[in-house]
Amino acid sequence: MSHFYSVIVPVYNRIDEVRDLLDSLSKQTRKCFEVVLTEDGSTQPCKEVVEEYADNIDIKYFWKENEGRSIARNYGMEHSKGDYFIFFDSDCVIPPDYFEILDQELEKHPLDCFGGPDAAHESFTDVQKAINYGMTSFLTTGGIRGGKVQLEKFTPRTFNMGYSRQVYERVGGFREMFSEDIDMSTRIRQAGFSIGLIRNAKVWHKRRVDFKKFFRQVHVFGMSRITLKLLYPDSLKPVHALPALFVIGCVVLIILAIALSPLWLLPLIAYLLAIFFTAWASTKSFKIACLAVPASLIQLTGYGLGFIQAFTTKILLRRGRNINQEIEMRRGK
Repeated sequence: MSHFYSVIVPVYNRIDEVRDLLDSLSKQTRKCFEVVLTEDGSTQPCKEVVEEYADNIDIKYFWKENEGRSIARNYGMEHSKGDYFIFFDSDCVIPPDYFEILDQELEKHPLDCFGGPDAAHESFTDVQKAINYGMTSFLTTGGIRGGKVQLEKFTPRTFNMGYSRQVYERVGGFREMFSEDIDMSTRIRQAGFSIGLIRNAKVWHKRRVDFKKFFRQVHVFGMSRITLKLLYPDSLKPVHALPALFVIGCVVLIILAIALSPLWLLPLIAYLLAIFFTAWASTKSFKIACLAVPASLIQLTGYGLGFIQAFTTKILLRRGRNINQEIEMRRGK
């Protein structure tokens, strides 16, 4: 029996991305869904792009004042009719058999909440493919984004996430905060709902278009992990601290190399070579493998520095506002 899905997409000044996303949705082999796109106060609205696909997709378009992506998602859910809500980022492209796979898997293994992995499409730039490696490789993230080997229990993220209307009615909407999808998954799990990975239901994720933007993104991810720790004291796992340990380890090795011998750099060199060769093996591209090394370093150092900064400020020095008070002031409680 086919379910009916509401695809929820918040958008802020992403016209070209929305076109690619809607084009991929128009080519789905199973059309058991509606698209609810909420324009979050964009100065470059994508209404005309939406109208181009109105004949091929069941689509609802809303424009509202800018309040944040979580509130935009909540607004979309309020205007949806699906049995399940599916969340994609606007920079995703959806394989044509996504909903066919999703229906089949949920029929065999019903889940209240689920997610799938993300990957790089062959049409993406080499930098995007290198960043994709940095975000998905076991060597850099421990496989926590849906890898075959994982160091932590899988947590759905809003680039490729879904849950039932029953979950929404009991748990509520997203909080307007960084890592709001991890917060939502945690609340769903605490409410006693089932959560699982549907490995075949992948999306192609474009990621950031340059290393500078990528660094800013992962730096925020590192800081938000401490916010989550304040909300859920038991949520912080050893795998989350590995990038921070990497940063500290690199500093120690560099100091020892300068003070004693360059041989102290061998562990770091060996690790970077492992990244290079695994990236080369997985992408079949020497150029992407070369780019994967700086992409992985940015992923680890950006996240690690954000983690260290927030840990020092909020945990050690106990500075900043109480996170629970801050969350209560936001929408989607």
